[in-house]
Amino acid sequence: MKKVVILLMSVIIISACKTAPVTKSVAYKQIYEEKPVAILLMPPINRSTAVDAKEYFHATLNIPIDNAGYYVIPPFTSMEILKQESAYDAELFLNAPLDKFGEVFGADLVLFTIINKWDKHAFAAKVYVEVEYIFKSVKTNEIVYRRKGSITCSTSVKTGIGGAWGALADIAVSALNTATTKYIDVAKVCNTYTFIDLPAGKYSPKFGKDGEEKAGKKEFKASVSLQK
Repeated sequence: MKKVVILLMSVIIISACKTAPVTKSVAYKQIYEEKPVAILLMPPINRSTAVDAKEYFHATLNIPIDNAGYYVIPPFTSMEILKQESAYDAELFLNAPLDKFGEVFGADLVLFTIINKWDKHAFAAKVYVEVEYIFKSVKTNEIVYRRKGSITCSTSVKTGIGGAWGALADIAVSALNTATTKYIDVAKVCNTYTFIDLPAGKYSPKFGKDGEEKAGKKEFKASVSLQK
């Protein structure tokens, strides 16, 4: 099995003006106040041209949130229930009351994700992804945190062959690597990076102790390398 190595290359923070870093207790103020335990992952809202992105993106959302110490309603189980209840189109509920999701699933927060871009460029050896993450409270129906990330995944490969033929080989192999890069690999990178500073949940030993740690920006750009 091919092993995917995620290597952070660079991060560029986007902001309307220069601001000092804020702590998690400030950036995630409402999450610290509500102390949510259970999180429901809604089916992603896919506005990209990649038809399969929705399914694979949803399947990888739970891992970094679980690791942060939250109970995530099992994605496959919740997806089936949502389909049966004609609630598969998350866009219909983005601005609607969420109390029913609390009653049915026992969720404290509902996570909506919007995939705005998911483009592969074979000869540039890059995959461009733009995703928005929206946590909403089941109790208040308010947005407790919103984050938007633009991530460029480099899929370039160096063959080690020198000279002009080597350069051509690098381009050819990189293009093939880009074409065969799985959606699920890209989704894992995006979600892991986005939730790296999520406040610790109830089931984490850091619960209630990480408020003074630095938080990431609400809007960011990042470049990562996907090497197989």
